[in-house]
Amino acid sequence: MTTIASAPDIDSEYKISPAQIAQFEQDGYIKLKDVLSAEALSHYGKEITRMVLLLNREDKPLDQRTTYGKAFLQIMNLWQKSDLVREFVFGQRLARIATDLLRTRGVRMYHDQALYKEAGGGYTPWHVDQYYWPLSSEKTVTAWIPLHAIPLENGPLSFSVGSQRIKIGRDLEISDESEKKIQQQLKLSNLPIDETPFDLGEVSFHLGYTFHRAGPNQLSYPREVMTIIYMDKDMKLVEPKNKSQQLDWDNWCTGARIGEVIDGPMNPVIYSR
Repeated sequence: MTTIASAPDIDSEYKISPAQIAQFEQDGYIKLKDVLSAEALSHYGKEITRMVLLLNREDKPLDQRTTYGKAFLQIMNLWQKSDLVREFVFGQRLARIATDLLRTRGVRMYHDQALYKEAGGGYTPWHVDQYYWPLSSEKTVTAWIPLHAIPLENGPLSFSVGSQRIKIGRDLEISDESEKKIQQQLKLSNLPIDETPFDLGEVSFHLGYTFHRAGPNQLSYPREVMTIIYMDKDMKLVEPKNKSQQLDWDNWCTGARIGEVIDGPMNPVIYSR
């Protein structure tokens, strides 16, 4: 008799305490230990990596790319291209955490993206994600999911603690300019920086307006990270404020109408109470 191995657990509840929710709201992010098992990360990570290698179209050497191009290989909406990745992205554990942290009735997909920082890859400039998103509220959160342990030399994500309340710099797309101007503003604001490694199974969650960056990858192997961007399931589309937001509407919110809930086929509800 053949025994069929079951998929690793990505659906059971991960308990979030009121103190952790308060910390998330105060700091604009939180790092949580042991969210996913080594078995789950290996099982789904192999497929994520396979899809990144299959779908990557970047063929320029690192020294011929822009700062943005050196920062990472970026492959979006893998959930639509692989059933196994879809299973991972629709996992209830991460989505329930996002719902708890945002204090919403549920969350839906904005989009996913793999962010692979190649060996020798450059730094990721300071930026906020919601600059790119034509969304009606700040009820958004990104789960940043390392597929392996990430030491400092590998380029882990770092956060400006409490920076989600800073308005200056929100209108800057990710670039050398955003790195310089936001760095200056954060120094003036005297906010601490959390730049620490990620253990295996550790996952961070940050708000759309929390300033964050990552250092270069100084190691001989890639930094492999999957991200899932969640939004309040009642999120509405707003008039785009820049070209990037228009592109996001066209690419990630197809069929959505300004002033209405974003509930098209690309934005399914992942978790609802």
